[in-house]
Amino acid sequence: MTDFLTTMAAASRRRMQASRSRHPEAELVRRCHELPSPPALAWDGFGIIAEVKRASPSAGPLSAGADALEQAEAYRAGGASAISVLTEPDRFGGSLTDLADVAAGLGSPAVPAMRKDFLVDPYQVLEARAAGAGGVLIIVAMLDDPNLIDLLSCASEQGLFLLLEAFDESDLERAARLAEGVPGQVLIGLNSRDLRTLAVDPERLRQLAPSFPSGWPRVAESGLDGQEDAAAVARHGYDLALVGSALMRSSRPEVLLAEMLDAGRKAVSG
Repeated sequence: MTDFLTTMAAASRRRMQASRSRHPEAELVRRCHELPSPPALAWDGFGIIAEVKRASPSAGPLSAGADALEQAEAYRAGGASAISVLTEPDRFGGSLTDLADVAAGLGSPAVPAMRKDFLVDPYQVLEARAAGAGGVLIIVAMLDDPNLIDLLSCASEQGLFLLLEAFDESDLERAARLAEGVPGQVLIGLNSRDLRTLAVDPERLRQLAPSFPSGWPRVAESGLDGQEDAAAVARHGYDLALVGSALMRSSRPEVLLAEMLDAGRKAVSG
C-alpha cells in the first residue's frame, strides 16, 4: 500500500470509530431495512458515472461551494448512469450529508448514488446504504483479502452495486478473484492516478485494458477531460468512465457530460 493510501485508510478508520460511537450498527441496519430498493445501474453502450467532488489532493479546490444536489441534477440531465459522491472530508471536502442529499433529492428518472471513500469496514457500507446509496467503491489495494471479503459480502447483502478499484495488473487479477461468486452487480475499475505522486497517467488506461479479466464491466477512472478521452476509453473496451474534476470545473456540466457520452457511444458503435 502506498503512503497516501495508508494515511487515508488510517483516517477513515478513525472516522468510522467516531461514527460507530454515535450511531450503533444496529441503528444503521434498521435504517437500511426501512429503505426502498435503490435504482438500478444501467448504461446504453457506454456510460458515465459522474462525480460530486469538491476538492482533490492534487488539484485543490474544484467547486467547494457547490450544492451537491444541484450538481447531481445536472449530471442526471446529462445522462449519467450513476452519481458518485465523495464523502471523505479532509482531503476531498465531502460528507455523508452530500450523499444523503443526492440520494434523497434525485427524482424521476432516478439514478443510483454511489459512495466513494476509503472504506475499511463493513460499518461504512451500512452508512452508505443508510444514507440512500445504491453502490459503493472499494479500493482493492487498501485491504487484505479477509477485510475485502467482509466489505463485499456486506454490500451484496444490502443490494448495492460494487465498483472494485484497481491500480495495476495485480489488482485487476485480485479484484476478479474476489468478485467470483459475489451475488449482485460488480464492476472493475482502473484508476489512472499514481498514488505515490498523485499524477494522472492516462496511458495506463490503454496499456492495461488487455489485462482486464473477462466477464466484468470495465470502468475507466481519472484523467478524462472531454469527448476525445471518452471516445478513446470506449475504443479500448471500457464500458463506463468515472468522471469528476472536469465536470466539477465545467460551467455547464450537463452539456459536457452529454458530449462525452455521445462521443463514447459513437466510438463503440463505430
